[in-house]
Amino acid sequence: MDLIVDVPINQVSFGNVSYNILRQLWRKGVNVMLYPYGGQVNLDSFDKIDNDFYKWLIESTEKSNLLIKKDVPSFKLWHLNGSHQRSSSKQALYTFYELSKPTEVEINLAKLQDKIYFSSNYSANKFKEHGVNAEVLHAGFDEDFYKTGKQYLDPDVVHFGLMGKFEKRKHTEKIIKLWLSKYGNNNKYLLSVCVTNPFFKEEEMDALLSNCLDGKRYTNINFVPFLKTNSEVNELLNSIDIDLTGLSGAEGWNLPSFNSTCLGKWSIVLNETSHKDWANKTNSILVESNGTEPCYDGKFFKEGFPFNQGDIYTWDSDNVAESMDLAVSKKGQINTEGEKLKDKFSYSRSVDRLLKGIEEMS
Repeated sequence: MDLIVDVPINQVSFGNVSYNILRQLWRKGVNVMLYPYGGQVNLDSFDKIDNDFYKWLIESTEKSNLLIKKDVPSFKLWHLNGSHQRSSSKQALYTFYELSKPTEVEINLAKLQDKIYFSSNYSANKFKEHGVNAEVLHAGFDEDFYKTGKQYLDPDVVHFGLMGKFEKRKHTEKIIKLWLSKYGNNNKYLLSVCVTNPFFKEEEMDALLSNCLDGKRYTNINFVPFLKTNSEVNELLNSIDIDLTGLSGAEGWNLPSFNSTCLGKWSIVLNETSHKDWANKTNSILVESNGTEPCYDGKFFKEGFPFNQGDIYTWDSDNVAESMDLAVSKKGQINTEGEKLKDKFSYSRSVDRLLKGIEEMS
């Protein structure tokens, strides 16, 4: 199959998913004309890249303008905002949507696609309600992550982890403050916080993290700087016992929480949005929501804008605190049901589904 591929290749979650999809296209022998977003192939995160795959990526980029034809189908991974731009007459879009109220603009852009895939059933159903022929294409487990078998801390210390962007949507500040109120300065527990946001200046990010501490000093919270490579991320995921990233109020998939669970860690997960596709009571510690609140934060989500409108799910602090206690009681136990997720949700299966859909579109 010939396929035009228009995706970001970078150090954020979109780039990680794109990289894994491209790796499967390479393995399956697809002839790709690659157009990386912004014309840049940033492989800094992917320090374990196969040399033959690397050569294929470069060759697929260099030959694209020579081989591109208008009747070759295209695959795009991007936000709905910007999805109107296409490289050929037939386009399949893969996008991530987290919120509850698709706008008229988002619905129109979704209907513009010849095929549109969302990463979760929650997202796809929100658009189906408005007449969009939406399909689901799950993300998968990144095979560059693996169990190291190392002992990172004193075995009596319970190590919690929180990763991802700092956002109201993800309840970042709320999670940190709750954990500190429960375990702060008790050195039997440690929280490693690896949260950044590329849209914040360094001083803004420092102020946000400092605000989480309410002016107090804590001996058992570790703010981890941005991790540049997957190998570094893998070390952090292996070092923790309990992941808190799943307490986000709205997600398109939630790679850190999912990957932690696949590695046999215990994840505390809000039972809403995309989490419902992979987290259940046997592989995660589920927390039920207690309502919703508007997503608007004045920075990334602004009320009345043509994109990203609606609500996020909330949770009760007492319920989450009890879930933390339950997770602590599982210290030393491998989450064997969680480990099964990496086989159930593989990029190989997802790309097979994608290629079948593109054949139907042609």
